Formats: sequence, C-alpha cells, structure tokens
Amino acid sequence: MTQTILVTGGAGFIGGCFVRQLLPESDARVVNLDKLTYAGNLDSLAPVASDPRHAFIEGDIGDGALVTRLLDEHEVEAVVNFAAESHVDRSIDGPRQFVETNVLGTLVLGQSYLDRARAVGRLPRPAAGSHAKARRRKEGKRPAEEAEGRSN
Repeated sequence: MTQTILVTGGAGFIGGCFVRQLLPESDARVVNLDKLTYAGNLDSLAPVASDPRHAFIEGDIGDGALVTRLLDEHEVEAVVNFAAESHVDRSIDGPRQFVETNVLGTLVLGQSYLDRARAVGRLPRPAAGSHAKARRRKEGKRPAEEAEGRSN
C-alpha cells in the first residue's frame, strides 16, 4: 500500500533534499507544503516536478484550515516537518515570525494531524523510547505484565 506523507518546508534546503531522495527511493506520495519564504526555493524541486506522486502546495503550516484540508483530501498518513524560521539573525530582527512559524505553526500542524488521526481511528503510536516506555519502567512493570494487566 502506498503511503501519503505531508512534508512541510519541502522547498527548503533540507526539506527539498528529503523530497528529492524520498520519491525515487520509495513508492510514497508526497504532499509538499511550503510557504516559500526566504528559505524556500521551488527550483530545488525541479527533479521531482513532473513526478505524479508529488503535489506542491504553497501555504503556511499555521493555517489550520489548509492543513486540515490537505490531510483529509490526500488521506495523509504521516507528517515530516521541516518548516522553520531557522536563521538566528532573522529571529532577532523579527521574533514574532520566528515564534509564529516554529512554535504556533508546529502546534497547529500537530493538532491538525492528531485531530484527523482521531477522526479516522488511527492514532499515531509513540516512538520507541517514548514516555510510555519510561512510565512502565518507573512503575516497575515489564511489558508482558502490562499486556496481561498485572502489576508487581
């Protein structure tokens, strides 16, 4: 089954590299959302521009309605976020934009994904080494005991 991945900041230096490597090496579909600020370069996506599995959308991760529409329309299963205001000088000159993208935009993106996952009954699983694993250790439970509902 082909997976659809929402890549944000996919016209930036790192995000563009990710998209250019992912498409030829997998059967994934990529929905590429980028605001095309100073760091975005649409020309960097020229090698994948004609790939039918790549859809580029100019937009902001802070636009919850847009993010939700993309998640729904493309049935996105995973999100890889490269969208960021990353130049330190720019964060000093314009801290509001830095916070809006890096903090609030990431919050909107994550909440939109979580809301959609709940709606379709597919909550993301915690990564290995996650808080759940740490909690089990703290409680002194081994995985088999937790699965059976037993405690020490």
